[in-house]
This record gives sequence, C-alpha cells and structure tokens, in this order.
Amino acid sequence: MVRHIPHEIEAYAERYTSARADLFDRLGEETRATQNTPQMMVGPLEGAFLSFLVAMTNAKRVLELGTFTGWSSIEMARALPPDGRIVTCDVNEETTAIARRYAEEAGVADRIDYRLGPALETLATLEGPFDLAFIDADKGGYVDYYEAVLPKLSPRGVIAADNTLSGADPNRDSSGQISRFNEHVLHDERVEAVLLPFRDGVTLIRRTA
Repeated sequence: MVRHIPHEIEAYAERYTSARADLFDRLGEETRATQNTPQMMVGPLEGAFLSFLVAMTNAKRVLELGTFTGWSSIEMARALPPDGRIVTCDVNEETTAIARRYAEEAGVADRIDYRLGPALETLATLEGPFDLAFIDADKGGYVDYYEAVLPKLSPRGVIAADNTLSGADPNRDSSGQISRFNEHVLHDERVEAVLLPFRDGVTLIRRTA
C-alpha cells in the first residue's frame, strides 16, 4: 500500500487516539492472513474516526457500502444507541461471514443488517432516511453510489467517502475514478464537502439544498 501519510506520523496519531478493543487486533491478523487485499481494512485510526462520527452526529440509522471483514461496521455499531441500526452491503460472502463472526463476539450483531448483493440493487430496496452513509466499495461505482445515497440522507445526514485522497496520485488512480468522483462532488451545488487528508483520505459531504 502506497502511503500518503508517513508511517511515523500515522503511528503517532494512533498512539494518541483512544484505545480500541483487542478484538480488532485479532480481526486485523485474520484479515492479513486470509485476504489478498488486507489494506482494504479501515484500521485503528479510521475505525476510531468512524465511531466518533457516529457518536458526534447522534446517528441512529447508518448505511455502509463495502463491508469487507467488518472493522468499520463493528466500530460504527459500537457507537450506536441500543435502538440504532446499520445496514452494510457487500458482494463477498466469505468476508461477510468473517464480519458476522466478529460482530457476534463484539456483541453488536443485533445492530447490523448484512446485505449480500450488488450495492445499487440493494440500495434500490432500502428506504431512508439514513443519518450517516459510509461509501467504501468499488471505486468505479462511487458516483453512482453517491447519487443513489444522497436522496436517502436525513436532513442533517452526512456521507463519508473513503480513499478520496488517492485522486492526488495518478499511480493510485490510473483510471481516474476517484478524481471523477471528487470533481463530481465539488461541482454538486446540492452539497458542501471537505476532504480530510488522513490515511487514504475521507471526504465528508452534507446536503445544503
């Protein structure tokens, strides 16, 4: 994984971020041992950020596109109130099974609704509003996911789109998919956005119209 942020800076940030459960250490180890793309995990810093974002926005309904092995959905579910729920979507049955197992161990499986299938098909079956949406699926679909999610946001809802800093590096975004998404959001008069330059970049988006 090419780093935008030097390792020592990220390690320093992790050091001064509240401690996480040991469960995530084991989830990380299993993901690295069994998956070809373990860098798809959000990791401790971004996981803590997502948990903080759920709590800060008082989110009760969360949508996630891209479950992978479950780090992000578990972090967000842990921050939800007892009656809060997250719908998380993925096409990979194997990695979703890992996510379910660790969610059970974390005691949050009852707050997570796992959906298997193409995200746009799943989105078409879901009714809003969602207070927070985390987009971390295939990069070529980002614009379509964004357009499908935006109408389903609550009035003060937020979209968090992952990996958006990679648009700054032609080697990371050779097909221009992230650059296209970033430009699409920038010129969308319905929203305002801020791209946070930590890890691989997260763009926060909220509706203004």
